[in-house]
Amino acid sequence: MIPLSDASRRPVNFPIMTVVIIAANAAMFAFELTLGDAFINRWSLVTAMFMHAGWAHILGNMLFFWVFGPEIEDVMRPLRYLTFYLLGGLAATAAQILVDPASTIPNLGASGAIAGVMGAFLITYPRDRIRTILFLGWFARVTFIPAIVLVGFWFLTQLFSEVGALAQVQSGGVAYMAHIGGFIFGMLACRIFESSQRRHQQLLN
Repeated sequence: MIPLSDASRRPVNFPIMTVVIIAANAAMFAFELTLGDAFINRWSLVTAMFMHAGWAHILGNMLFFWVFGPEIEDVMRPLRYLTFYLLGGLAATAAQILVDPASTIPNLGASGAIAGVMGAFLITYPRDRIRTILFLGWFARVTFIPAIVLVGFWFLTQLFSEVGALAQVQSGGVAYMAHIGGFIFGMLACRIFESSQRRHQQLLN
């Protein structure tokens, strides 16, 4: 399943911080492509949540972020949203370190922070219909799936994938626990950052 947009609502205000974060990720990826592994190894400790392992990684992350981010930014306001996003990324990193403290492999990607945004979306707008490309074997169709189903299914795949990863010795791969940690942070912390007044001001289609 590939989400495309929220078909139930649109943010009242232009999602400036979401755009800024996407631009920061794009700029960092350009540095990675230009400067290579030396740049990643030097700066990954500081900027890991803005780095990506390849084109598919960054494009997939930014697509999910664009689908779920603007509405959450709208109910938090840009600066609180940025704080929430960064804390979600830190929570994701902490969760990954907790299950693999001896790893020396850089934990790259915005996935954990974006998982936090998705966790917030699940709590705030569980009944919103997400316009989604659904793959059925060789066929694909665009359909509308409730956020609680789409996001809930995504989270379950992360849980099962983490269980599978723990059952075998790995030297790298997807940091599923970072996704889980970021998601749980987003679910638990979103109401602290959100404005109930802004939620009611959002325009419904």
